[in-house]
Amino acid sequence: MSLNSALRASISADLDQTIADYKHFHRTPELSMQETNTAAEIASRLQALGLKTHTFGGTGVVAVIENGDGPVIGYRADIDGLPISEDTGLDYASTADGTLPDGETTKVMHGCGHDTHITVGLYLAKHLVAHRDLWSGTVVMLFQPGEETGQGARAMLDDGLWDEIVRPEVIFGQHVWPGAAGHLYVSSGTAMAMSDCLRVTVKGKQAHGSQPENAIDPIVLGAYMITRLQSVVSREISGRDMSVVTVGTFHGGLKENIIPDSAEFKLNIRTFTEEVRAIVLDRVRRIIEAEALASGAPEPEIEEMYRFPRCYNHPEETESFLTHVGAELGTEQVHLSEPATGSEDVGAFGDDIGVPYVYWFFGGYSPEKFADGQTPPGNHSPFFAPDDVETTLETGIRAALSAVLSKVGKDRA
Repeated sequence: MSLNSALRASISADLDQTIADYKHFHRTPELSMQETNTAAEIASRLQALGLKTHTFGGTGVVAVIENGDGPVIGYRADIDGLPISEDTGLDYASTADGTLPDGETTKVMHGCGHDTHITVGLYLAKHLVAHRDLWSGTVVMLFQPGEETGQGARAMLDDGLWDEIVRPEVIFGQHVWPGAAGHLYVSSGTAMAMSDCLRVTVKGKQAHGSQPENAIDPIVLGAYMITRLQSVVSREISGRDMSVVTVGTFHGGLKENIIPDSAEFKLNIRTFTEEVRAIVLDRVRRIIEAEALASGAPEPEIEEMYRFPRCYNHPEETESFLTHVGAELGTEQVHLSEPATGSEDVGAFGDDIGVPYVYWFFGGYSPEKFADGQTPPGNHSPFFAPDDVETTLETGIRAALSAVLSKVGKDRA
């Protein structure tokens, strides 16, 4: 829906401070499920608005904005950073350090734009509180940790989120990405892929490198496994179905003349449907176990690291979203797009209680970044950062308000 002129004026008046807050969060990222300072600051700012905050999943922050009778709407923003050393050259670039679960120290960066999401979420709450005369109902603000590892939504749910917090009728959320600033992109139905992340420990038999006949070489065996896994998508999945199998790490051995007793690789699987997911997981396990058997090796260990659930935009709610946000931003700025092969755990919030949700993307880059066919840096890149920060943040806030007020606004159609 088109926003009230007073609300638009408030957004504009706050933009300088909005940008300053965004830069602050950009400088101070924290790793997944370790967002202690970030969560404390989010809670403090929500409390300054007169809201009571609740903690779920360790570092998840929830605030309920009550404003009389009306629908209950949820809005989710994720808050974690990534183990990336930032290389944007910005004067507000992150220099933060973090410690990974295995004890390794790493640089940390908001390389996926969650600093943007935090800022938009806080200003959505601020404008709703400041303009209670424009709406009636309840808005549940969800600031979620651990999106990057697929842990956060599940941690909040397992901590009793919907047992203690009023359940929404629909949930909204959004994500910045390397699109044009001022533009929105949304899919109807399947919006993002499910993801399964596996760790495979290949077991062999150690020997001196000069005596391979006394060994079962886990590096050679792992190479066969990885090579054969490339045939899953090309030879075992229909061309009508989407699937991606990626091996992202492979580690084995400590010295060039010692055949080790084990090696390890990690793989990531993306699918759009539960049926295809089940097939791919079955074929992956079969290939790994069969290659070990063919080499006379011990049975390998296949460990599930984490998984992302489906992200399915309710078609009717998506159509309503397109209408209302298009009225605010302009229909030429709002695009119906194909599903993304990236993954998100936002869907768990709605799927767990059987309520619909709509999740969309908004662009972060100026037209210059697309000149002459250029492609700007994408999410999870050390170079990722919106260059048109003002338009990006303003668009995110206007889109969030339009979506929420389309349900609770007093002048909603």
